[in-house]
Amino acid sequence: MAELNIKTVGGNGSFADVIAAAPPEIQCLAHSARALLADVMPGITEVPWARQKIAGYGVGPKKMSQHFCYIAPFKKHLNLGFMYGAHLPDPRNLLEGQGADLRHVKIRSAVDLERPALRDLIDNASRYLPKLK
Repeated sequence: MAELNIKTVGGNGSFADVIAAAPPEIQCLAHSARALLADVMPGITEVPWARQKIAGYGVGPKKMSQHFCYIAPFKKHLNLGFMYGAHLPDPRNLLEGQGADLRHVKIRSAVDLERPALRDLIDNASRYLPKLK
C-alpha cells in the first residue's frame, strides 16, 4: 500500500487499532476511505481513538473545532461522518442522521467510495469549519 499524506497526532492508539475488531471487508473499506480523505485533502490530520473505535480527520487535533469528518467501522458497514454535515449541500441525499450538526454516509462497498457526490461532500466539509472563522 502506498504511503498516505496523513499526519497522525494524539488520540489513544493507531488507525489499525481503530479498525482491528471490524471484519476484513470493513477494514478494507476503512483503508480506502482513509486514502480518499488523504487524496481530497493532502496533509490531513488524523486522530485515532482506538477505545472509541473512531478516527477523526481535519486541520488539527481538536475534535469539534478542527475536525470535519470521521471514520467509524461497524460489522456490516463503515460510517464516514461529517461534524457539520447538517450544514453541507447534499444534492444526492447521501447524508443520514437527525442531529443538529452531525451527519454520516454509510459505506457498504468500494463502489460507495467512488461516487463523485461523496468526494464533493468531503471537499465541501474540508472547507466548513465554522469555529475557525
